[in-house]
Amino acid sequence: MSFSSKTKNELVRVSSSQKKCNIAELSGIIRMSGTIKLKGFQKLNLEIATENAAIARKVFKLLKSNFNIHTQIMVKKNKNLKKNNSYILSVTSEMGASTLLKDLGILNEGNNLIINNDIPSSIMEDNKLKKSYIRGTFLGGGSVSDPEKTYHLEFVTNKEQYSISLSDLINSLGFNSKIVMRKSNYVIYLKESEQISDLLNIMGAHKALLDLENVRIVKQMRNNVNRIVNCETANLSKTVNAAIRQIHNIEYIKNTIGLESLPKNLKEIAYMRIQYQDLSLKELGEILNPPIGKSGVNHRLRKLEKLAEDLKGKGRGI
Repeated sequence: MSFSSKTKNELVRVSSSQKKCNIAELSGIIRMSGTIKLKGFQKLNLEIATENAAIARKVFKLLKSNFNIHTQIMVKKNKNLKKNNSYILSVTSEMGASTLLKDLGILNEGNNLIINNDIPSSIMEDNKLKKSYIRGTFLGGGSVSDPEKTYHLEFVTNKEQYSISLSDLINSLGFNSKIVMRKSNYVIYLKESEQISDLLNIMGAHKALLDLENVRIVKQMRNNVNRIVNCETANLSKTVNAAIRQIHNIEYIKNTIGLESLPKNLKEIAYMRIQYQDLSLKELGEILNPPIGKSGVNHRLRKLEKLAEDLKGKGRGI
């Protein structure tokens, strides 16, 4: 089962004792997964389709408990074996489909059957209703990627104005959702792991939130370890290359003017560098008598390097 399906199966178990919250959630589900079918003058039927049986049962329960609408769940067998079955709930004109859609804020009030592409102001002005509505829209047309692969949560809509309204609602709770067009749909999405975690929390998907956070922590630790290893590897490579260059310069001096001609401090570090080729500058300084710091060792080796360059410039070879 995908991470998105697990999240939805968790969210369908979230319930509220407040009728307004239940209606807001049902409005979100139907707005995203419902289809209106005209059946003559001023008559219409409503179909709610989903591939998740648990969501279908939740819609059935919400319709029954909040609007006293008794519908049936029909199962449609998909011909494509790779796809799940579809579960369809129908609310006919005789059952009060028009009244239901108006009560949910999906149809405008009045005799004309005009779809409202703005989220009702009653929801936009109440944070509790906002959270219930977002949960409903996610159940109806949302998805979240497996955090092991990528961080991505989205809501797929088919109306531009509605996508703007839904994005504004989400952002009013402190998020930064964006809209992109994909084929003929408008997709509201979040890509930052922290924001996805916060939205899962707001919707009530606490187990999914913990799973995502666990993956995020492991990823962060893995990235930190890789960063440290890469840094240490780069430093080691830099140290090795510097040591090779230093030894090459000392060997050049040795074969031209000889190390015995050097001042005591330079002669001492030159012999130590040749004898202990694998030691760092700090370690070299610690075995000198008396010991000196890393900067002191580096200063002497730089003098030797400059001397070698001067000798090369004068053409004094072997």
